[in-house]
Amino acid sequence: MTQTSLQDLNEVRAARLDDAGAFWSGKIAADAANARLTYGARGAGEGSVATRITTGGHEFTVDEPAGLAGDNAAASPVEYALGALASCQVVVYRLYAHQLGIRVDDITIDAEGDLDVRGLFGADATVRPGFSAVRLRVVITGPESQERYDELRRTVDERCPVLDLFANPTPVEIEVAANPAG
Repeated sequence: MTQTSLQDLNEVRAARLDDAGAFWSGKIAADAANARLTYGARGAGEGSVATRITTGGHEFTVDEPAGLAGDNAAASPVEYALGALASCQVVVYRLYAHQLGIRVDDITIDAEGDLDVRGLFGADATVRPGFSAVRLRVVITGPESQERYDELRRTVDERCPVLDLFANPTPVEIEVAANPAG
């Protein structure tokens, strides 16, 4: 990317972040209840074990590799979870870099998680079915010092919604409706 196109992208990003900040500041100032959002997704089974997800105006497929009974038609649920974490981190890094006046020219985040399928298949009750560990590697390029990027990281760690989902218990309610009347 040329220096000019990078500057243009940074200016567009800064303007969009400023606009979003002003919008939400106004909405929240008018009524704090405006800050509470509810997101939703619907999953419908397809193929062997795949799921067609519909959320907002978007659709995507989630599947498993053949070794987990899937057709490998798309990323697995846990890969999407890692992708959600990495993408949320990118957004929040950019948001707070802008707010804190920390220049970030580029950012790449690798997310990796360890999963023991004995928990999934019930082979060992002492093994949890989810990740036993998740690691993030954040690579930032820009002119700032390591200390400034560490400051940014601390802020992102406190504010990233998907990191919060991974790091803290979230209450979940489940209702099963078998053969609902139509």
